[in-house]
Amino acid sequence: MAEYVRFKFLFEQMVRRELRQKYQGSALGLAWYVVNPLVLMGAYYLMFGVVFDVASEDDYPLFLMVGLVVWMFFSQSLLGAAPSLLDQGSLIRKARFPRETIPAAVVSVQMVTFCAVLALVGLVTLAFRGTAGPALLLLPLVLAATYVFTLGLALAVSVLHAYFRDVAPILGAALLPWFFLSPIFFRPAGITDEPAARFVLEWVNPVAPFIEGVRTILYGGSAPSIAILAYVGVAAALALGVGRALFARLQDELAVVV
Repeated sequence: MAEYVRFKFLFEQMVRRELRQKYQGSALGLAWYVVNPLVLMGAYYLMFGVVFDVASEDDYPLFLMVGLVVWMFFSQSLLGAAPSLLDQGSLIRKARFPRETIPAAVVSVQMVTFCAVLALVGLVTLAFRGTAGPALLLLPLVLAATYVFTLGLALAVSVLHAYFRDVAPILGAALLPWFFLSPIFFRPAGITDEPAARFVLEWVNPVAPFIEGVRTILYGGSAPSIAILAYVGVAAALALGVGRALFARLQDELAVVV
């Protein structure tokens, strides 16, 4: 633990540098962190809410946006973390520091984006739907669990990709069907009455309870069920535990393989 405290400054600098450099020199600067996700959300709404007319919820754009912003944090964190150790190979070879800080910085940068966009989408949702209430007190807990869950997976994919360079392409290919099978555009109960299919969509898909937890609070104005809260807590702890264990097991040879 003392080692992590000692390198806290390095971690903070990694996050700040990434935030500054990503859109450095552009007219809007850091505003692109908010603009890009909103443009993407608008495109998906036109596709699913207007062109294909699959909207089955009141205020469907808000329903869609809340789910999409959670997915974007998750997917962009993993896609950014996978090659992060290779991208920082020269630093790994030259300096001694906790290697976990590299993928953790990637996830933290995405968390900043996530919170900024979610704050905007959340305020609009609360204003239009009037869903502000005591359930909002649970939102930080669900967001923290989402961060921890994603961090655990990011640690795993980053160290695996350092050894096996096919991990990032496989991840990119897997995220596309995973995206469309996640309850972003729909509620599982609205597309199938088959209990087994609903169970898979709601619980076997590990991202679904996180999406539903955030959406229930912001869009629905109520507290997530005990089952969802328990799921996200346990899933976050398991993902972080497995991710850190795998990273610790494989990190000794990182300076050689990167």
